[in-house]
Amino acid sequence: MQLLEKYFPGLTAEQYRQFAALPALYTDWNAKINVISRQDIDNLEERHVLHSLAIAKEFDFKPGAQLLDLGTGGGFPGIPLAILFPEVKFMLADSIGKKIRVVQEVAQALGLTNVAARHARGEELRPLAAYDFVLARGVAPLNQLLQWSQRLLKKKHIHAYPNGLIALKGGNLTGEIATLPGKGADYSEVFPLRDIFEEEFFDEKFIVYVQG
Repeated sequence: MQLLEKYFPGLTAEQYRQFAALPALYTDWNAKINVISRQDIDNLEERHVLHSLAIAKEFDFKPGAQLLDLGTGGGFPGIPLAILFPEVKFMLADSIGKKIRVVQEVAQALGLTNVAARHARGEELRPLAAYDFVLARGVAPLNQLLQWSQRLLKKKHIHAYPNGLIALKGGNLTGEIATLPGKGADYSEVFPLRDIFEEEFFDEKFIVYVQG
């Protein structure tokens, strides 16, 4: 966990234990249910854990906040963020049941009591107006993510940023941002990950925030 120590030096002993357990857990589950590519499983700390935690470098979630990880796959960014923010509640949702099984088993093995998981598509999720932020990583275009997210966001804001969508994206985002409905493009902000992490993997990766 050298990269975690480099960028998140203030972890508690329990957080470090949980992060250190991730490679073995995902390697074991990946042998049963393929949720991470073979190339990426060998670079789990950089390409999945640290990538997920980039969000924490720009957004500080308050205790009691409720976050939805939409299209979580095997649990990213939700699981790493749930370790980092133990007093924040995370709902991890995905349309593929076997991936949700992995999420549930990993969360249980880590002792994460702030994680719940649900087998559902974005348009199927209930209840409405339940979350402060919706998180996503490479699931769908921004306009589709925003459409799914808006009805799920709380009306009351408790963070520095108004409730909205926080997406981990890669490549040229000009076209995606231009297609955001209404004034979405005017209420968005892009954070280059190369300004946060010096590793080459992050050179063309970004956090995109869109106010809901």
